[in-house]
Amino acid sequence: MNNFEDKCIAEDSQILISTLKKRFEVHTYRHAGITWSDVLNRLENNDKALATLQAMEQTKGEPDVVGRDASTGELLFFDCSKETPKGRRKVCYDDAALKSRKKFPPEDSAVNMTEQMGIKLLDENQYRHLQQLEECDSRTSSWIRTPEKIRALGGALFCDRRYDTVFVYHNGADSYYGSRGFRGCLKV
Repeated sequence: MNNFEDKCIAEDSQILISTLKKRFEVHTYRHAGITWSDVLNRLENNDKALATLQAMEQTKGEPDVVGRDASTGELLFFDCSKETPKGRRKVCYDDAALKSRKKFPPEDSAVNMTEQMGIKLLDENQYRHLQQLEECDSRTSSWIRTPEKIRALGGALFCDRRYDTVFVYHNGADSYYGSRGFRGCLKV
């Protein structure tokens, strides 16, 4: 990279950090007991985490800190957008499902996109934690990490919130809809 590219990357990082700080300050209920200086210390000089958070932001995930990993102390960033992120909809569950879809295949899969972005799909417990912080997915749904036993039989799990209740459903892993995407988690 040249000096110009380095400067652009540095400016983009500062814009991202500013966006994250504003979101952190507005939604303090998401991260009780965590200070912005805790977050900034984890992000400074962590280009990989910043690149991942930028990808989450660009796909409309609105990442924010929602707690700490109990075993490692790492900060947990979840996609906190009101509805499943707009830039991650119309995807099937994983690459096996994508390859098996003969008619009208989607452009990508949730698992593939998470790997490219450097995040993990939320599991059911993480999804329920997010829903305890605030209501989301009232008009959309989100794929969640699916147990291998279910996946081996061709299925995959997704969640949403309807009737003031969080529901977990199943569908063929190769299905995709305009209102279904996925939410992710990044540990920093």
